[in-house]
Amino acid sequence: MLVTLNTDSNIDGTEALAQQVEAVIQGTLGHLSQHITRVEVHLSDVNSGSKGGPADIRCLLEARPAGHQPVAVSHQAATVAQTVDGAVDKLKHALERLLGQLAAQ
Repeated sequence: MLVTLNTDSNIDGTEALAQQVEAVIQGTLGHLSQHITRVEVHLSDVNSGSKGGPADIRCLLEARPAGHQPVAVSHQAATVAQTVDGAVDKLKHALERLLGQLAAQ
């Protein structure tokens, strides 16, 4: 499972951040890795860095299950770590639901 990180101009997309995000995704979705070819991570500051806010960091995750349409979820929180954790939990549930439905067919 390939993980790619994309950030907007307000979030510093360092190698350390990429490794941290990949570790969270691999840790949460590792048991599904044989079904997923790629996960794209998009981090952005919805207030464009000039204004603060309680939940102004957004994480959009798009998973590509092999042979199926992409599954996308998003989550907003105050920090990058919180938003990635929230989004990966949503993605885990969405993928498990999809794979469960496919197995029942």
